[in-house]
Amino acid sequence: MTNEECMKRAIALSEENVKNGGGPFAAVIAKNGEIVAEGCNRVTSDNDPTAHAEVSAIRAACKKLGTFNLSEYEIFTSCEPCPMCLGAIYWAHLSKIYYGNNRTDAAKIGFDDDFIYKEIPLPLSQRSIPMENLLHGEASRCFEQWHEKSDKTEY
Repeated sequence: MTNEECMKRAIALSEENVKNGGGPFAAVIAKNGEIVAEGCNRVTSDNDPTAHAEVSAIRAACKKLGTFNLSEYEIFTSCEPCPMCLGAIYWAHLSKIYYGNNRTDAAKIGFDDDFIYKEIPLPLSQRSIPMENLLHGEASRCFEQWHEKSDKTEY
């Protein structure tokens, strides 16, 4: 499949998802034009705020391929990824993002992720959800154990 055909598949999935009561978002993951996984927004159907299309597609690809590293794969998503999905894409090491709609288009229909983009650079004390560092010393023991572990799987 061409890049355009992969994107058309993501767009078709997003339209199908709307018809089935889901959100207007879908994504496919491909390598050399071969789609290995697809995902649709399942937030309301699964009662899972993390079940965005990109995250769902990444989960499906990783399960199918038996890896957490998708560095040889590309993602085609019907809309510019929100901050959570963008983070997941970076953690999965996908090599390229293709998107259809952008975040401005999404905001026009009520999906305004811009407030999260604006929260990220703020000092912790200025964010809308309060954050408090608690039991840092106790928590750091686990990090020390990880750092000293010789047989860990890096990611």
